[in-house]
Amino acid sequence: MARTREKAPAEKVNSPVAARAAFPAPEVIEVTSKRVMCDGGGGALGHPRVWYDMGDDDFVECGYCDRRFVLKAGSDGH
Repeated sequence: MARTREKAPAEKVNSPVAARAAFPAPEVIEVTSKRVMCDGGGGALGHPRVWYDMGDDDFVECGYCDRRFVLKAGSDGH
């Protein structure tokens, strides 16, 4: 008798739940200003320095490293 391995359905392997389990959540940084700078935080291992403005939102995510900058509760954003 040949042993067979049961394959996981493609939906489960490629699902957002599986992706969340495979990758850690991005870093969340509380800030007091709506204008923030991100450089990846790794010194030479980081990414180019970029500036973001939250506009009407109370958070913004870095396009390079997915860090999330969240406006601290009670801050006026200036």
